[in-house]
Amino acid sequence: MESILIAIFYSILAGSFVAAQNVFSTKISEKIGMWETTVIVHLVGLIFAIILALILGKGSYKGLGEVNKIYLLAGALGVIIIFSVTMGVSTLGASFAISLMVISQLTFSTLIDAYGLFGMDKIPFNTTKLAGLIIMVIGLVVFKLKG
Repeated sequence: MESILIAIFYSILAGSFVAAQNVFSTKISEKIGMWETTVIVHLVGLIFAIILALILGKGSYKGLGEVNKIYLLAGALGVIIIFSVTMGVSTLGASFAISLMVISQLTFSTLIDAYGLFGMDKIPFNTTKLAGLIIMVIGLVVFKLKG
């Protein structure tokens, strides 16, 4: 139970940080450009990750050769994510862009689970998951209504 609470805490923390990062990236891009922002965000992230790995790291890079090569695309996906988020937030605003991102993340994650993609365990898709996705889309439409 404790590990579930810790996972919930970190998931909420990540969601909060994603919202802040999206706005920060957008503000940087207003001064230096979209792709330049992507470079700076990843450079700062790389430096921070190296420091954390040196201080807190308990693993080893020796097993990297055993990793499925497609998983190494995570870094390239990160570049596309930062660029896309910055473009979305700067054009649509933080709340609408992030709402779209959450719905698309949940939809794609559901497909990953349902089909066991990328080596993940299969988690069956059911009508309650479909209903949840539909309710989120309806919620986004309601959220955007002018009142």
